[in-house]
Amino acid sequence: MDCLFCDIINRKQDAYVIFEDDTHIAIMDKYPIQKGHSLVMPKAHHEKITDMDGDDVGKLFSNIPIIARGITAVTGADGFNIGQNNGRSANQIIPHVHVHIIPRYGHIGNSWAKRMITNDNDLGELAKKIRNNIKSC
Repeated sequence: MDCLFCDIINRKQDAYVIFEDDTHIAIMDKYPIQKGHSLVMPKAHHEKITDMDGDDVGKLFSNIPIIARGITAVTGADGFNIGQNNGRSANQIIPHVHVHIIPRYGHIGNSWAKRMITNDNDLGELAKKIRNNIKSC
Protein backbone atom coordinates (compact mmCIF):
# COMPACT_ATOMS: atom_id res chain seq x y z
CA MET A 1 0.00 0.00 0.00
CA ASP A 2 1.29 3.43 -0.93
CA CYS A 3 0.04 6.05 1.53
CA LEU A 4 1.64 9.42 2.20
CA PHE A 5 0.22 9.62 5.71
CA CYS A 6 1.44 6.09 6.56
CA ASP A 7 4.87 7.19 5.34
CA ILE A 8 4.70 10.22 7.66
CA ILE A 9 3.58 8.02 10.57
CA ASN A 10 6.45 5.60 9.85
CA ARG A 11 8.93 8.52 9.53
CA LYS A 12 9.64 7.77 5.87
CA GLN A 13 8.34 11.24 4.95
CA ASP A 14 8.88 14.53 6.78
CA ALA A 15 6.07 16.49 8.39
CA TYR A 16 5.63 19.11 11.09
CA VAL A 17 4.26 17.00 13.94
CA ILE A 18 2.32 18.93 16.59
CA PHE A 19 0.85 16.01 18.57
CA GLU A 20 1.50 12.31 18.87
CA ASP A 21 0.49 9.46 21.14
CA ASP A 22 0.50 5.69 20.66
CA THR A 23 -2.45 5.65 18.26
CA HIS A 24 -2.77 9.15 16.72
CA ILE A 25 -0.69 11.88 15.18
CA ALA A 26 -1.40 15.51 14.25
CA ILE A 27 0.59 17.43 11.66
CA MET A 28 0.51 20.84 10.05
CA ASP A 29 -1.29 20.79 6.69
CA LYS A 30 1.32 21.23 3.94
CA TYR A 31 -1.12 23.41 1.96
CA PRO A 32 -2.99 25.29 4.71
CA ILE A 33 -6.25 27.13 4.16
CA GLN A 34 -5.47 29.33 7.19
CA LYS A 35 -2.54 29.83 9.54
CA GLY A 36 -2.51 26.84 11.90
CA HIS A 37 -4.49 24.47 9.63
CA SER A 38 -3.67 20.99 10.92
CA LEU A 39 -4.59 17.35 10.33
CA VAL A 40 -5.32 14.75 13.01
CA MET A 41 -5.26 11.08 12.03
CA PRO A 42 -5.15 7.59 13.42
CA LYS A 43 -1.87 5.76 12.97
CA ALA A 44 -3.78 2.70 11.79
CA HIS A 45 -4.62 2.98 8.10
CA HIS A 46 -8.31 3.39 7.25
CA GLU A 47 -9.31 4.92 3.95
CA LYS A 48 -12.68 6.28 5.10
CA ILE A 49 -14.25 6.94 8.46
CA THR A 50 -16.90 4.33 7.62
CA ASP A 51 -14.09 1.73 7.62
CA MET A 52 -13.50 2.42 11.34
CA ASP A 53 -15.48 1.12 14.31
CA GLY A 54 -17.26 3.58 16.60
CA ASP A 55 -14.74 3.31 19.44
CA ASP A 56 -11.85 4.19 17.13
CA VAL A 57 -13.77 7.13 15.69
CA GLY A 58 -14.48 8.33 19.24
CA LYS A 59 -10.80 8.07 20.17
CA LEU A 60 -9.82 10.04 17.07
CA PHE A 61 -12.29 12.83 17.79
CA SER A 62 -11.42 12.92 21.50
CA ASN A 63 -8.07 14.42 20.49
CA ILE A 64 -9.66 17.32 18.59
CA PRO A 65 -10.39 19.63 21.58
CA ILE A 66 -6.87 19.20 22.98
CA ILE A 67 -5.20 19.98 19.67
CA ALA A 68 -7.64 22.77 18.74
CA ARG A 69 -7.02 24.51 22.08
CA GLY A 70 -3.29 24.45 21.40
CA ILE A 71 -3.72 25.77 17.86
CA THR A 72 -6.11 28.59 18.78
CA ALA A 73 -4.00 29.64 21.78
CA VAL A 74 -0.86 29.95 19.68
CA THR A 75 -2.43 31.47 16.55
CA GLY A 76 -4.90 33.79 18.25
CA ALA A 77 -7.71 32.35 16.13
CA ASP A 78 -11.24 33.40 17.10
CA GLY A 79 -12.64 29.97 16.27
CA PHE A 80 -12.08 26.92 14.10
CA ASN A 81 -13.79 24.53 11.71
CA ILE A 82 -13.50 20.76 11.81
CA GLY A 83 -13.63 18.93 8.49
CA GLN A 84 -13.45 15.27 7.59
CA ASN A 85 -13.70 14.21 3.93
CA ASN A 86 -14.46 10.70 2.68
CA GLY A 87 -13.77 9.72 -0.91
CA ARG A 88 -12.40 11.55 -3.91
CA SER A 89 -15.74 13.22 -4.71
CA ALA A 90 -15.76 14.69 -1.17
CA ASN A 91 -12.33 16.22 -1.81
CA GLN A 92 -10.39 13.58 0.13
CA ILE A 93 -6.97 13.90 -1.48
CA ILE A 94 -5.06 11.38 0.69
CA PRO A 95 -6.98 8.10 1.20
CA HIS A 96 -6.18 7.83 4.93
CA VAL A 97 -8.73 9.06 7.49
CA HIS A 98 -7.83 12.52 8.77
CA VAL A 99 -9.62 15.40 10.42
CA HIS A 100 -8.89 19.00 9.44
CA ILE A 101 -8.73 21.62 12.17
CA ILE A 102 -8.92 24.97 10.38
CA PRO A 103 -8.45 28.06 12.56
CA ARG A 104 -10.70 31.00 11.69
CA TYR A 105 -10.03 34.68 12.22
CA GLY A 106 -12.82 37.25 12.51
CA HIS A 107 -10.80 39.98 10.82
CA ILE A 108 -10.17 37.76 7.75
CA GLY A 109 -13.64 36.29 7.25
CA ASN A 110 -14.69 32.82 6.27
CA SER A 111 -15.69 31.72 2.80
CA TRP A 112 -17.89 28.70 2.19
CA ALA A 113 -19.04 27.18 -1.04
CA LYS A 114 -22.53 28.07 -2.20
CA ARG A 115 -25.12 26.01 -0.36
CA MET A 116 -27.82 24.00 -2.05
CA ILE A 117 -31.25 24.91 -0.70
CA THR A 118 -34.09 22.45 -1.22
CA ASN A 119 -37.72 22.72 -0.22
CA ASP A 120 -39.17 21.25 2.98
CA ASN A 121 -40.85 18.36 1.14
CA ASP A 122 -37.56 17.27 -0.43
CA LEU A 123 -35.76 17.58 2.91
CA GLY A 124 -38.47 15.60 4.70
CA GLU A 125 -38.45 12.79 2.13
CA LEU A 126 -34.66 12.57 2.16
CA ALA A 127 -34.60 12.58 5.98
CA LYS A 128 -37.14 9.73 6.05
CA LYS A 129 -35.12 7.62 3.59
CA ILE A 130 -31.87 8.20 5.50
CA ARG A 131 -33.54 7.46 8.85
CA ASN A 132 -34.94 4.16 7.50
CA ASN A 133 -31.58 3.22 6.01
CA ILE A 134 -29.73 3.92 9.28
CA LYS A 135 -32.19 1.69 11.14
CA SER A 136 -31.46 -1.17 8.74
CA CYS A 137 -27.67 -0.91 8.99
